Amino acid sequence: MSATPGTARSLGERRLYTAGAILAALVAFAGFARTYYLKGSFGSPDLSPILHAHGLVMTLWFVLFIAQARLVAAGRTDIHRKLGLAGVVVAILVVALGSVIAVDGARGGLSPGLPPLVFLAIPLGMLVVFATLVGAAIVLRRRSDWHKRLMLLATLGLITPAIARLSIHVLGIESPPLFFAATDAIVIAWVAWDTVRNRRLHPAFLWGTLFFLASQPLRIAIGHTDAWQRFAAWLVG
Repeated sequence: MSATPGTARSLGERRLYTAGAILAALVAFAGFARTYYLKGSFGSPDLSPILHAHGLVMTLWFVLFIAQARLVAAGRTDIHRKLGLAGVVVAILVVALGSVIAVDGARGGLSPGLPPLVFLAIPLGMLVVFATLVGAAIVLRRRSDWHKRLMLLATLGLITPAIARLSIHVLGIESPPLFFAATDAIVIAWVAWDTVRNRRLHPAFLWGTLFFLASQPLRIAIGHTDAWQRFAAWLVG
């Protein structure tokens, strides 16, 4: 029996989110291959326990996101829901460990393209955006059309650090606006694909993407304020 148009559209949409999950994981792997996944091949220095924990948690998030997308595509929403609690725990760890790593990076002078205390607003802001989108997705978990789109946006937002490392290591360019632009191109491409397939821009993508995009210049602007400088100096100690 041939698939109905509605069934075919639903199948294509499920594949779209699986593809988005895989793409995010591949970008993360490529960006951190030199310093984490394949660091032995590049002669990179050993990592501290907290960096190992951070890398493990981030990997778990991307693997879990792929698994969740595949489960939905396979119609196993029962298992998908059971794994949801694990996803909440991993998301909390992503924010907690990511914040520690960001502050440690500023303390060590890690600041591609910007002064350390200014740059600190970028990764911490990224985690705020991630937590907000994931939180909204959890609240709207019974509305699957909103839930999956917000979760995809949250996950794609995490690939900016990987893109930054690719830009620095491959192109030798340290430019936060470029890092943002590359991430935005991927996000906008996915939103456009979804919009064309469904013949409308879903409000979850509309508001989620606007929030995502608006946060980027806002982070840089906040990073340059005196109030942020004092707060960041207190965080770094």
